Amino acid sequence: MVTEFKLPELGENIETADVLNVLVNPGDKIEKDQGVIEIETDKATIEVPSSTAGIVHEVLIKSGEKVKVGQTLIKIDDGGNSQISFIETKKTEPKQEIKNPETTQEKTPASVPQKQSNEGQIVEMKLPELGENIDAADILTVLVKPGDSIEKNQSILEIETDKATIEVPATLSGTVTEVLIKSGEKAKVGQTLIKVQTNTISFVEERPVQQKIAHSEKTGTTVATEKQVPKGERESILPYERDQQPPILKGAAPAAPSVRRIARELGVDINKVSGTGTSGRISMDDVKAFVKKLNEGRESQPTFGVKYEPLPDFVKFGEVEKKSMSNIRSKTAEHLSYAWASIPHVTQHDKADITELEKVRKTFNPRIEKSGGKLTVTAILLKIISSALKVFPQFNSSIDMEKKEIIYKKFFNIGIAVDTEHGLIVPVIKNVDRKNLIELSIELNTIAEKARLRKISLEELQGGCFTITNLGGIGGTSFTPIINSPEVAILGVSRSSFEPVFNEGKFEPRLMLPLSLSYDHRIIDGADAARFLRWVCEALEQPIKLLIEG
Repeated sequence: MVTEFKLPELGENIETADVLNVLVNPGDKIEKDQGVIEIETDKATIEVPSSTAGIVHEVLIKSGEKVKVGQTLIKIDDGGNSQISFIETKKTEPKQEIKNPETTQEKTPASVPQKQSNEGQIVEMKLPELGENIDAADILTVLVKPGDSIEKNQSILEIETDKATIEVPATLSGTVTEVLIKSGEKAKVGQTLIKVQTNTISFVEERPVQQKIAHSEKTGTTVATEKQVPKGERESILPYERDQQPPILKGAAPAAPSVRRIARELGVDINKVSGTGTSGRISMDDVKAFVKKLNEGRESQPTFGVKYEPLPDFVKFGEVEKKSMSNIRSKTAEHLSYAWASIPHVTQHDKADITELEKVRKTFNPRIEKSGGKLTVTAILLKIISSALKVFPQFNSSIDMEKKEIIYKKFFNIGIAVDTEHGLIVPVIKNVDRKNLIELSIELNTIAEKARLRKISLEELQGGCFTITNLGGIGGTSFTPIINSPEVAILGVSRSSFEPVFNEGKFEPRLMLPLSLSYDHRIIDGADAARFLRWVCEALEQPIKLLIEG
């Protein structure tokens, strides 16, 4: 059986990736979990493993292309006896054949067989294109269930995009055999919604009326001719979509009923669409082009009413060089712009006296280095922050403004911002509260190295609750880190330095560590932030605090 291997989910808000290398060719024998392509997302370079073993039947992508989540990458023959299926359908043995039908094509809104569907064929109905930059929709209501008999153009479910609420119509008649989605879920463009067993022979894209169906008993085939077919015979043999141009009322837009319906479902005023057909007739493509233009206009302006200012022509001032942003840099810019614009940031600053801690760190570091790690201030902060999140649970939360809910997390995964030559990457160390300092030091050293070598996996970039970013190795006295949404806080660490501190009637040189805590003011108040950061400082100064309160 030939199986389609598709690009799997790549993580939250990651819809596409660039193909760097295709690692297999048609005819290659591959094993399950063997890498088949190397891709680059905005966060990392990843080898995508095969989900099945077999022989590569066909490679559908190549290096340099951009692929979407859910897109078919390769087809694999797993050794079964099933027929090759290019739209993942189960077929019965074909009974009839249509020879040379002359048709006038008009695109339908969903993916269905392109020429004919034989009686008894199982056909997948998929979520159609919804407009430029609209990749998914929320399922509001599923209007059919297995066993239901449906007609072509009958609504099968109700969805909601960011532009409109839409009823998705069936593309053919038949009996529902399987419903693959349910209310409350999110469906992606191209995702299979339901499976339908067809009842009749039908064309997807046909010209109405001007054909006659003749069956040859000798050859067992059905042939289309150019003679007028009586209405009753047309209905019983071939269910045409009667999409001829109806009488146009004065001032009405010249468009077929199906085109008007799709325009309504997409929230488009059909009278504002310019037709490119004969006498200004509006086609489905015209509606899609109109929607695309609307979306492009909307996307050209950032959120929250912030208007882009065009750049001047720098060439007139001197020589310039232009370079395209890397995937990582581009996505980082978009994500941080969104976080800065959508989260009310406040930054709290404090200093911790780490004079005694530094002595202890230098004493124990050789032992940890023998185990393959390095005892750093960041490693120590991992342990301290995981305890602080238990004392102050609002810092281990996320906000759902749409539902007006606060999600409190019962796990403690901490992201570490890593500076690489390709841009900022934030790998996540999982279950920090369950690991000792030796384990954390080793894992921190390993995961940072993997990030720099672009060998980080998707799992290691997901699930963070809180982020630490340490610029102490570079310098600076303080800074304002941007919260890594959907987290609600981030701790910035600057370079420690000796300062005179008044203690018991005299000044003493103490090693002071500057800390900067940025927090989401929607969930965290200033007093709570001050208490949280002071708790962290005291834990650095007196580690026994972790044993008593952590």
